[in-house]
Amino acid sequence: MNGLLSLSPIVLALTMAFITKDAIFALLVGCIVGVVIAGSDPATGLVDLFKNALGTPDFIWVMMIVVVVGVMIALYLRSGVIAAFGDWAQPRISTPRRATGFSWTVGLFVFFSDYFSPIFVGSIARPLTDRHRVSREMLAYLLDSGSAPICTLIPLSGWAVYIAGLLQGYGPVQSVDDGTALFIRAIPYNFYGWLALILAGLFAFGLLPHFGPMRRAERRARELGKVYRDGATPLAGKEMDGISPRHGARANLVLFLFLPVLIVLVVAISSFWITGKTKTLTAFFAALVYQSIAMAIGRHFRDVRDAVDVAMSGIKAVLPALVILALAYSIAAISKTLGADDFIVSMTAGWMTAGLLPLITFVTGAVISFFTGTSWGAYAILTPMVLPTAVALAGGTVDGVVPVTVGALVGGALFGDHCSPISDTTCLSSFGAAADHMDHVTTQLPYALTAAALSAIAFLALGYGLM
Repeated sequence: MNGLLSLSPIVLALTMAFITKDAIFALLVGCIVGVVIAGSDPATGLVDLFKNALGTPDFIWVMMIVVVVGVMIALYLRSGVIAAFGDWAQPRISTPRRATGFSWTVGLFVFFSDYFSPIFVGSIARPLTDRHRVSREMLAYLLDSGSAPICTLIPLSGWAVYIAGLLQGYGPVQSVDDGTALFIRAIPYNFYGWLALILAGLFAFGLLPHFGPMRRAERRARELGKVYRDGATPLAGKEMDGISPRHGARANLVLFLFLPVLIVLVVAISSFWITGKTKTLTAFFAALVYQSIAMAIGRHFRDVRDAVDVAMSGIKAVLPALVILALAYSIAAISKTLGADDFIVSMTAGWMTAGLLPLITFVTGAVISFFTGTSWGAYAILTPMVLPTAVALAGGTVDGVVPVTVGALVGGALFGDHCSPISDTTCLSSFGAAADHMDHVTTQLPYALTAAALSAIAFLALGYGLM
């Protein structure tokens, strides 16, 4: 397959998404173009594509997490704890700066899952940011920057386990423990992860002035009271708006808001320590079971039918996010079939040098993850190529350029994932903030590019400094 032709479906989809501001239509067109290039007619090709891309354990796992979290948020609304938390926070979070600072800070503590973080934090922060006329675009940016970036900086995340597994088998890295140790050594060199998180905090607390599209969005929200632009399509179903607390039932913040999150934390972290893998979906199901039983005992449902209706409202509300996720997985699958990732790697292999290794690793990881919408896929593609090279340059050790290259790999793929319209975490951040998806992408991109440019300069300097 011609290299440039293999990129055409995703390039077309991204171009149309930025022009039309309609991510679903753009991704669908990209999928159709992809299957035609692959040699199938649109009808048969799309059926096969959706079957192969969506009938996988990976997509089903992500879908189940989104569905379970959607039901959890619906139960939060029925229990009245989100409104009660807003009432408790109102005298304490009394300015826009405190509202955005709160949103950024809470994300630091939900480090175990980049899927749960934006949806949970968004649900409790959105009433506060709306009250203080903070744009939904700004909230989505804070949610996005407090999810995946922090997961790459904490050894107790699923990201750390996954990357550590990929690192084993090269030079002295012969076990998962060796891979984990190398991942930890690379954390200081994950410049993009640090910068993305720190810059978001500086903007949240008003220590840096906004610029570009975000500045216009914030001005619109503050001056006109419009938290999203006219004509925008917030990525959240309206079903959540119809969920209200049952009259007479008590909204206990400890029992119905904080304890479910504590259950998720305990199950996720304990499963990591015991099995070496974070059982994220199991943690969510455990919390959901607790929520359902506790709320039934607290008489927050009229009867079984009422409880099922609330749960179904939560599921319906996440459907817009699931549609974009499904199309994103599909276009990533057809792009891989056409050989887009191999073409991107081959473009950089010819000019790889020792001094440029960290920078090229960062840029290549960013390009692959941006066009495929997955940083984990970029890690799997690039690790076998860059890690042996780095180990060889370090004389068969894991010193010198090796942890720098791993930091470049982790941060580069994170950057592409962070700002790609077809990334699952980007989509979930739009959903958590109830923001227009393409408005979130457009306003976040200049900030992500700023962090990436600073990271690239650092990798270039380090690469030649280690020669």
